[in-house]
Amino acid sequence: MTPEMAFECLLVSHDPAVFSTMDPILQDFSIHTNVCPSPSKAANLLAEGSTDLIVIDLESEYSSELMQQIFESRMRQKPTILAVSAADRAVPGVHVVLRKPVTAESGTKSLKVAYSRMLRDYRKHTRFALMTSVLATDENNRTLSLTITNIGEGGVGLTCKEKLPVGSMLSFRVPLRGLRSEINIQARVLWTRQYGIAGCEFIRVPPGDLQVLHAWLESRYRFKKPLVPV
Repeated sequence: MTPEMAFECLLVSHDPAVFSTMDPILQDFSIHTNVCPSPSKAANLLAEGSTDLIVIDLESEYSSELMQQIFESRMRQKPTILAVSAADRAVPGVHVVLRKPVTAESGTKSLKVAYSRMLRDYRKHTRFALMTSVLATDENNRTLSLTITNIGEGGVGLTCKEKLPVGSMLSFRVPLRGLRSEINIQARVLWTRQYGIAGCEFIRVPPGDLQVLHAWLESRYRFKKPLVPV
């Protein structure tokens, strides 16, 4: 995302009709657009890792090269890909296909689908800092002292002085800033790093606590809202 917390798009096309139709639609969705007339600029922007959406004209001369670069990249979160194509067919690795000729109606419909996916990815990967100390219980009923460093829709980040094996299960209660109550969480360790840093995925959160967590997270998301219904 851009510093203004707008989704960021890479528009790759030499076709004036594609640009003139898609650019105002992207503006309606409050998406900041970078137009790429050359493969080098596209590659540089992709390397920065801030691209949320790629609108790529498959008739562009370097579209195949760019698609291959996207597939082979090691980006933690790969962008949503909307391909503009003269052929009505599925394209491997592409999330949405927009058939030429592009119209305001077809472009808006396709972008709504792409936007929904971008929003899901944003919520899935966004984490909010907590830095809260808790006591956890593992599957062997041992008590461990942890610091929950961040939390999101899918899991938590934490630090622990003791070694946490990947796959181990932890149960704990987490206070959320601004709320009086705590939420109950059962999580599994997915990965560990040096200095006791670990990442966990949620295995079980009671339905009521899950609603509280989702509402708390939703109140903290910051991104430009679309100017059109989605």
